[in-house]
Amino acid sequence: MKGRRRFGQHFLDAAWASRVLDAAAFAPKDQVIEIGPGRGSLTVALAGAVAALTAVEIDRDLVPLLRGRLPARARVIEGDFLDVPAERLFEGGSPEPWRVIGNLPYNVSSPILFRLLELARSSGRLRDATLMLQREVAERVASPPGTRQYGALSIMVQLEADVEPMLTLPPGAFRPPPEVWSSVIRLRFRPPKVEVPDRRRFETMVRSLFSQRRKMLVNSLQPAASSRGKRAADVLVEAGVDPARRPETLHLEELARLAHVLDAGDAAGVV
Repeated sequence: MKGRRRFGQHFLDAAWASRVLDAAAFAPKDQVIEIGPGRGSLTVALAGAVAALTAVEIDRDLVPLLRGRLPARARVIEGDFLDVPAERLFEGGSPEPWRVIGNLPYNVSSPILFRLLELARSSGRLRDATLMLQREVAERVASPPGTRQYGALSIMVQLEADVEPMLTLPPGAFRPPPEVWSSVIRLRFRPPKVEVPDRRRFETMVRSLFSQRRKMLVNSLQPAASSRGKRAADVLVEAGVDPARRPETLHLEELARLAHVLDAGDAAGVV
């Protein structure tokens, strides 16, 4: 069966599937959610090796194939992972945290990452996620401050998860081969590394900063500051951040200080 272009499907080769599962290191007691099982290269092995498995597949043509290959204790949900309610994902499991694995379609990898962060935050029921992503996206997720790839995606993921690069996969690891290399990373979910006054406004501030990432902070912060009736230079002085620096050099702690100063006296405002 060929991958369907509209779903961005590239199915993982069996030999590479084994390597990914070895890296994920699931235990017999684990409960696992798989995003995008496809033809089941990971799913069949997982179903016999873990305590519970919920696979979420958007392609209705693949769902009967999957169900026919899996034991009764494994569930297949037909639907878009972005839309499946949390209670359905965790249905029938024990109170123990769930683990996630997925070969994410390149065109929706960022929304899925943000859904995972939201699920981990709101439910407290996700332990970690082992994810296959386009290599460039994985590099952005894992990049530290001061690097070219560091940006809004790096910051929002690293705010609530530790990122561990694991494997690099060539195009030939998939059928059909994509035009790009892929990487496997693990996200270990945890409480926020720093306190931010409002997550939505924090993300908006960060995205505004990085839309002008090559400008000095005194200039790139001005749109966010102006929307609060403030001057960027004053905000930076109060936050103790050098106005001549550029956004890509800022650590989470410094970004959090900027957010707190921007929010001060304007808790109801929107950046």
